Amino acid sequence: MTSTSSTHSADWRSRLLDSGEQIRDLLGRIKRIAVLGIKTEAQSFQPAFYVPEYVQSAGYEIIPVPVYYPDVTTILGQPVYRHVADIPGDVDLVNVFRRSHDVPPHVDDILAKRPKAVWMQSGIRHDEVAERLARAGIDVVQDRCLMVEVRSAKALE
Repeated sequence: MTSTSSTHSADWRSRLLDSGEQIRDLLGRIKRIAVLGIKTEAQSFQPAFYVPEYVQSAGYEIIPVPVYYPDVTTILGQPVYRHVADIPGDVDLVNVFRRSHDVPPHVDDILAKRPKAVWMQSGIRHDEVAERLARAGIDVVQDRCLMVEVRSAKALE
């Protein structure tokens, strides 16, 4: 192990973002958001649809990665991808709408894409996954609502 990677993995806890300041900084650094587990317009009353819809209206690019709905080809006017790793170009943030126990099977797909950050929505927390992502150099937010944080950041602008 090189000194860079040992330093990198030794400070992995600094990649677990929790303060309002850290989250506002992250929101200022991202543009493209893959939404893993996004719902379709037919489920517009569910957070897994209306949260990314709001975030898109706030100026972020949303890339839908639904887990279900195999026949759907677009959500929020954007082409659907079946895996995060299949998305062309860089992804700044993967916003996760999966139950906590359903997150681990997606880690390899997320790591293959190397986003700057992974955001697990309100009620979603998986400390082992967070540690694995953080040790890979990816910032992690757990158990917070992206819509609430984007709204809060916009109010401070």
